Amino acid sequence: MLKTTLEQWRMLHAVVNHGGFAQAAEAVHKSQSTIHHAVHKLEELLGVEILEVKGRKAELTEAGKLLLRRSDNLLKLALQVEEVAAGLAQGVEAQIRLAVDVIFPPESMYCALRKFSDQYPNTRVEVIETVLSGAEELLRQGICDLVVSPTMPQGFIGTWLMTVEFVPVAHPEHPLHQLGRKITREDLAEHRQIVMRDSGSDRRDAGWLGSDQRWTVSHMSTSVDMVCRGLGIAWLPTTWVDTLIVEEKLKILPLREEGKRLTPLYLAYSDFDRQGPAAQFLGGQITAMAGAA
Repeated sequence: MLKTTLEQWRMLHAVVNHGGFAQAAEAVHKSQSTIHHAVHKLEELLGVEILEVKGRKAELTEAGKLLLRRSDNLLKLALQVEEVAAGLAQGVEAQIRLAVDVIFPPESMYCALRKFSDQYPNTRVEVIETVLSGAEELLRQGICDLVVSPTMPQGFIGTWLMTVEFVPVAHPEHPLHQLGRKITREDLAEHRQIVMRDSGSDRRDAGWLGSDQRWTVSHMSTSVDMVCRGLGIAWLPTTWVDTLIVEEKLKILPLREEGKRLTPLYLAYSDFDRQGPAAQFLGGQITAMAGAA
């Protein structure tokens, strides 16, 4: 059984934060005697002196300073519990599951999540990074509330977000860059390619598949890192490699045929009409950030 109440701790904080009993009484709309009683009761129940009078001012004792710090977290947690309850009463989701294809610009996702955190700080978000059909599969399985996917699943409501450009790149000292001419498919076939594995059950590889020398990885950062280390070539999204190209850590391969590839990205909801305000807000922020990318 707890000895103290949240209200008693709240009264103590009011006294400290507002500089005295009279000011606290005015701030929390309680009588001064009520404030005095709450703090005195707190000291009595704990057997510790929390405030001491110096002149006309009540100041915290060393024990009081420690208890004030600890009780600050207590009050914040209680407030969060009430905010969560209020959100649930209004239909705000306690958790959102979001699947995002790894080619979506990371900075755009971080900005969307930052905006979401400001608006719905108590809603948990589970972000699942996917490749190719992975996001669509999670949507169809009912695992995720919304997804960012290179395909728009039939039967679901969503919207086009953006088009991501892929370019063929290799380390500046890669043998292909030493040919001094346009690169052919036959040239590419003689060198190792780093490709991305589909995170869905289809297990398709993403990239040009004309080379027998092929290493398959599961995440975009691994592919980028391998190419930067000269371990192979790859078609990578400009959202991941633009800066590396400017820094001359990677160099676009001059293909004889068109080397750039365009992949669309869509935002889709599991059931738009039944989505709560938090999921709809997050979807709106993702759309806005994609447009600004």
